[in-house]
Amino acid sequence: MPEPTRLDELPADARARLRKWPNPTWVSPMLATLTEESFSREGWLFEPKLDGERCLALRHGRAVDLFSRNQKRLNEKYPELVSALKMQKPSTFVLDGEIVAFDKGVTSFAKLQPRMQVQRPSEELRARVPVWFYAFDLLNAETYDTRQLPLRYRKDLLQSTIEFKDRLRFTEHRETEGEAYYREACKQGWEGIIAKNGDSVYVSARSRDWLKFKCINEQEFVIGGYTDPQGSRTDFGALLVGYYERGKLKYAGKVGTGYDSVTLRRLGKQLASIETKPCPFTTDALPSRGVHWVKPKLVAQIGFAEWTGAGKLRQPRFLGLRSDKSPEEVVREK
Repeated sequence: MPEPTRLDELPADARARLRKWPNPTWVSPMLATLTEESFSREGWLFEPKLDGERCLALRHGRAVDLFSRNQKRLNEKYPELVSALKMQKPSTFVLDGEIVAFDKGVTSFAKLQPRMQVQRPSEELRARVPVWFYAFDLLNAETYDTRQLPLRYRKDLLQSTIEFKDRLRFTEHRETEGEAYYREACKQGWEGIIAKNGDSVYVSARSRDWLKFKCINEQEFVIGGYTDPQGSRTDFGALLVGYYERGKLKYAGKVGTGYDSVTLRRLGKQLASIETKPCPFTTDALPSRGVHWVKPKLVAQIGFAEWTGAGKLRQPRFLGLRSDKSPEEVVREK
């Protein structure tokens, strides 16, 4: 008699949800909804909110593909993760997770930037900025679509299917005391936590079955312009950023901190290449002196203290560029 597979060990009602899916090539990711409410709701799972780059990892035979949330291939950026996934015993799977780098024990988007901005990292860069893949969901196993299984079953399958070692990590979760976990996360300096309905299926859309509780204010903004440098600053002074509201780019403020010399030089060249005369913002009260407008093609991750009553960012700081999100997707998180 053959050994039972992990799918065979599922309850009958769960196995009935499985469908054959032998060679998936892409899955649009499920997205969490921001909320100010934290809770300890029965039946929900609580995971750390990792501050990195979302990644879908697909394997079919010897082929492994890493994709960003907007389907950009990441294999050349993170070859060590491709190698680690090729070492796995299962020949077919789809994992959802996050690529991260650490700064003093905490995942850091800023720390990951040197890897995100380099297409083919040198051995020196790979050693200086090591990365890990933290998997938190399993969408395909043994050529079966697992997305219609309840999340708690997908997590169990994930943990038993993949051998988590070296660059691969399982995203641990708690099933109780969500509010205490949130307070602990904020104390540790994490970005926040994600609360997930343990009975939820996986949908390729934003959902209230996944909720994010943020400890710090941080989100994506579209770069619409920049100012001239002042004093000893080179290349540019501050970025002018905004977000889309009803299809129009709304101005959110100037971001003048968070840049090192390498970032100023690299980003300055990118801005100069997309400079344009028309202002991309549709709102009033824009800076007028020493301003250069750019085509709204670049997306930046910005940390900030809070939103002002006038809808502007207070104490914003540049964390890095994002290539995994298109400008048209960027809205104000509420």
